Amino acid sequence: MSLAGITNDTKHLAVLCPSWVGDVVMATPLLRAFHERLPQTKITVAVRPGLDELLVGLPWISEIISCETKSLIGMVKMAKLLRTAKPDAILLLPNSFRSALVAKLSGTKTRIGYQRDGRSWLLTQKYPVRKSENPLPTLDYYAQLAELVLGVDKIDNQMELRITDDQQQQANELLKDIDRPFIVLNPGANKPAKRWSAECFAAIADKLSSKYNLAVLVTGSPAEKDVTQAVVDEAKSQVIDLIKRGVTLGSLKAILKKAKLLITNDTGPRHIAAALGTPLVSLFGPTDYRWTAINCHNERVLVSEPFLPEQLIADDYPKICNMQKITVGDVLSASKELLGDCAQLKDAKPPTTKASK
Repeated sequence: MSLAGITNDTKHLAVLCPSWVGDVVMATPLLRAFHERLPQTKITVAVRPGLDELLVGLPWISEIISCETKSLIGMVKMAKLLRTAKPDAILLLPNSFRSALVAKLSGTKTRIGYQRDGRSWLLTQKYPVRKSENPLPTLDYYAQLAELVLGVDKIDNQMELRITDDQQQQANELLKDIDRPFIVLNPGANKPAKRWSAECFAAIADKLSSKYNLAVLVTGSPAEKDVTQAVVDEAKSQVIDLIKRGVTLGSLKAILKKAKLLITNDTGPRHIAAALGTPLVSLFGPTDYRWTAINCHNERVLVSEPFLPEQLIADDYPKICNMQKITVGDVLSASKELLGDCAQLKDAKPPTTKASK
């Protein structure tokens, strides 16, 4: 029986994953759908180094190939790794011409992806992107590709991650001196314009730690150490910097799973928390929240300009949609709503302040 781009006889499918943390998490429903529809097919995923920590533990994935593809040398190396893996078909999630060229160089006979960015001639099975008047969420973008390839009407769009024993042990080591429930702040983002100020994050840390007697952790990538340090410096209460403790994407999964709340800019840890069921407050400025809408029941989305007309895209109005228009009061209100039963912690051991450390 033909399933559009592949067949039921396909023994091995390789999936080229995107390069961003959040996008990889949003691709998990697609990976699960292929496993459920083709349970006998081996699924290999190809990701950039470090992102394998996100996907390890998922039962739908048989093998993970990790290689950087930004350079020509990296592209050739990835193509060789794929050639060695010998998949029957390759599914491309990135939109880039580069990813299609890697697939072609791998020698894989069936190459599947969206028809765009001048790469159609490199694909053997190509699909047009469905038109949308408003920004199309990445989650839906990947799901629609899975639906087209598999020939199904709808797939389950719930993101999902798993935590391995090793990742849990790493997290336990990072948290061994934290003796009460905690929240996590994520003040970084790939562009400064997408970052709520360190002063505001620090103010939230002080207010929530005092009201609920919660420990406050701050996290980010190694490149964001100055951003997290700024929050630590601004806060009057103690804020624990996970970067200094050596947090990785793998250990971060386990930490976010245990957290009472994540407060985050529009960046990867938001999707990790959502996939693990952790309550979160997500802050959006000059990037339209609709691009990464995830329909998470325990997420509160705060946008810097809530009255921007629907037909306009926030990305095109960076001055109007300035992140700093989001108030500490609004974030505090959303946080209190999600924390809920944490009110019972108020009578516990008082939180540590900088003065009492």
